[in-house]
Amino acid sequence: MLTITPSLALDERELEERFVRASGPGGQNVNKVSTAVQLRLALTASALPDEVKARVRSLFASRITSEDVLVIDAREHRTQAQNRDAARERLVGLLQQAAVRPKRRRPTRPTRAAKAKRVDVKKQRATTKAGRRRPAGDD
Repeated sequence: MLTITPSLALDERELEERFVRASGPGGQNVNKVSTAVQLRLALTASALPDEVKARVRSLFASRITSEDVLVIDAREHRTQAQNRDAARERLVGLLQQAAVRPKRRRPTRPTRAAKAKRVDVKKQRATTKAGRRRPAGDD
């Protein structure tokens, strides 16, 4: 079980791991061993709440395939185990971000003092600019 929040957990059987060859440092080992990890989570089949799934789809649309699968690619380490841990940490981080319900925006109106201040600043700016003009009748 991957714990996302105290009230939200993900069963590891819902995850699919694929190991592929990574590029980058590692010398000859890079050509022989599949150390990069692709962690895949099928959103439609997962037990996540619908509102979390919807936020995952909107926040991380570029990481979701046309089959509604969230894909996380980890290839920054030289070992398969480190890349697997990094991918799982990143998945937990993404799901924690999606689990946070955004605050509803309450529309507000500017106060009377704020409106008066805005008008005063506009008048002050206008007089400053008017003072830069050439005097009238001066040809």
